[in-house]
Amino acid sequence: MRYFVAFSYFGAAYHGWQIQPNANTVQEELEKAFSTLLKEKISLMGAGRTDAGVHAKQMYAHFNVAPIVNIQDLMRRLNSFLPDDIAVQNIYEVPDDAHARFNATERTYEYFISTQKDPFSLTTTHFIRQKLDLDKMNSAAQLLLGKQDFECFSKSKTDVKTYYCTVKKAIWEQKEDKFVFTITADRFLRNMVRAIVGTLLDVGTGKISINHINTILASKSRAEAGTSVPAKALYLTQVLYPDNIININNG
Repeated sequence: MRYFVAFSYFGAAYHGWQIQPNANTVQEELEKAFSTLLKEKISLMGAGRTDAGVHAKQMYAHFNVAPIVNIQDLMRRLNSFLPDDIAVQNIYEVPDDAHARFNATERTYEYFISTQKDPFSLTTTHFIRQKLDLDKMNSAAQLLLGKQDFECFSKSKTDVKTYYCTVKKAIWEQKEDKFVFTITADRFLRNMVRAIVGTLLDVGTGKISINHINTILASKSRAEAGTSVPAKALYLTQVLYPDNIININNG
């Protein structure tokens, strides 16, 4: 049988989602927990990769195993076995050809900027001392919408077949002393969100103009875009799938 597992994690202690040699990863912790409790080798395919230090409020992975007799009991045991910074929310039976990565229709990230020094949010937000122009940052963000080549915001030497992504939403909102950037797309390149945020902050502080975003996109050069902001303030918040796979969007 094929199953989807819905889970979340606080990524500070991990070198991202994907298993790597000599590095602690979320995938490794989850596979170890599943394999131990199900008493067989379990491999997980995630909905995507997150960089070192990035968090996920909603993430999915699929795996194959003999029919699970009691899903609720397995989830309870998983959450007892897993580290405190990883939690399983649900396990769904899905069609045999359902794929956590390739069947995802869109993903949403949020990035949190703090404009006031706050010792209690040092590890979860990015503190900016300069004054930010929200209207300018939102005007620049609108230039990212649609299907475009985002190579300029991608980590170099990335093994992808295309740099095209379709951005469906890109907006800044102010919530008290925080600025929150929300971006939704069908797919994301490595380091893409953090590079976009860094570039939009350059607009917000007056370092570059709004229309310079178009010049950066046309250049296809990572060197033309802004500095990547720290991973600690980035959260994967939603992954969506078609209802014909399973209606986990309201699950």
